[in-house]
Amino acid sequence: MKSTSSLSLIAGAVALAAVTGFAALEVPDGSGPAEARTAARLPVERTSLLCPAPGLSDLSETAYTAYTPPNTSGGSAAAGTAELLSSAKDEAKSDDKDDKDKKEKGKSKKGKEADKDKPVVSLKEPGKPATGEASGADSPALVGTATGRLAPGWTAQQTTTIEAGDGRGLLGISCTAPDTDFWFPAASTAKSREDYVHLTNPDDTAAVADIELYGPDGTLKSDVGEGITVPAGSGVRVLISTLTSKAVDDVTVHVTTRTGRVGAAVRAADETTGSDWIAPSAEPAGTLVLPGIPADATSVRLVAFAPGDDDADLQLKLLGKSGAITPAGHEELHVKSNMTAGIDLKDVTRGEPGSLMLVPSDKSRATPVVAALRVVRGKGDKQEVAYIPATGPVAARATVADNRSKGSVLSLAAPGAAGTVKVTASAGSGGGTAVSKTYKVAAGTTTAVSPPVPKGLKGTYALTVEPQSGGPVHAARTLTVTVDGIQMFTVQTLPDDRGTVEVPAARQDLSVLDD
Repeated sequence: MKSTSSLSLIAGAVALAAVTGFAALEVPDGSGPAEARTAARLPVERTSLLCPAPGLSDLSETAYTAYTPPNTSGGSAAAGTAELLSSAKDEAKSDDKDDKDKKEKGKSKKGKEADKDKPVVSLKEPGKPATGEASGADSPALVGTATGRLAPGWTAQQTTTIEAGDGRGLLGISCTAPDTDFWFPAASTAKSREDYVHLTNPDDTAAVADIELYGPDGTLKSDVGEGITVPAGSGVRVLISTLTSKAVDDVTVHVTTRTGRVGAAVRAADETTGSDWIAPSAEPAGTLVLPGIPADATSVRLVAFAPGDDDADLQLKLLGKSGAITPAGHEELHVKSNMTAGIDLKDVTRGEPGSLMLVPSDKSRATPVVAALRVVRGKGDKQEVAYIPATGPVAARATVADNRSKGSVLSLAAPGAAGTVKVTASAGSGGGTAVSKTYKVAAGTTTAVSPPVPKGLKGTYALTVEPQSGGPVHAARTLTVTVDGIQMFTVQTLPDDRGTVEVPAARQDLSVLDD
């Protein structure tokens, strides 16, 4: 019979192949002992993205852009597919007195199923973006899957324009991969805010999620945030002010799942500054970088949270055009364990683009934290808001879609050693030729540039950042659209696209043994 270790190895390799499509088991000639071989990084063959329901306004117009960079590292020769499909269901788990979330009455079940089966966006080939659109308050969440050569680095951008009303603004978000754990600093239950947690389930079985809220004094206790069912292939919206009786300016939202997985995002709307999406913060870490503060920011507020048992003492460093400085009057921030801390940095960049870096005051005590920035541009009735979560560096490659011929600014921050990156502007969704440019980012600085634009651009295009040499680089894209004299804007960070997966090559003696 075969040995137990041999059978375990075969089972493990088969399971890995099912996930990545790239596991291989090598059988030696039996003349020598078992030998472990070096793992390889290979392109993924399947990936998922989830886009939240766009909004609650009948005045909203939403553009979707999907893109996969050309693959230069081998991988599947299969053409594959990459589609964003309507969930056809999006439910409100709150007592919204205006009933904005309800579906259009009278729409038949057959019609809903037909809409669900038709892709909102269908990508045909790497290197060229594909677009789609939706309008109105009833647009549902989208569930997307990419396979074959369209999977490695697949990204999708959702950009919504609301020209008037309390929720006005340019709301942008890079559609997220499903997961089981999300942190959202900079949310709020204040009376001037209307913040929703959006949960989207990509799978064929229901997911069960919990939403925890933390304010400046600790947990905001609530029973209704526990055990929220997210039906298969659909989205749920939860108004967070219905989860607690306390009105708090700075709230950290923690989303976890008991069963299944979801995509999660927070839509924040303010009576004065408009609305935008809050994307998840990077995982808790002792040092964080929040890249891409616009040069003309009139107000910047930092919100941080320490999820562990220890308090965090943080030094604030602004990575500016010429180097790293400590903001005067805001040298340090103390974050108590399981309590949300906020600090108003005002116009911290003073006319220059920058990025914020949080480092432990005591290097021997690097308490993990999560963080996000609330950034306001403009004054009076022309204020607009965007949110910048902490984000990791670009390890191999990162992409952001939906760039226009004008209005995009790319921020590149090198918190340590100087780094060099290549930035590629893809072909346009309607035509144009890709172009690339290399940028060197000095140590401890932020470089903000108008990125390259494809030659003969028609439509929108994607920007892909690839490190070339030097230290780690963090990136963010600011997109600005002027509506009635108001500079509406949104900021998307560029975390690594995780387009490859480490696959071990295994060798094991599979010789048949006697009973």
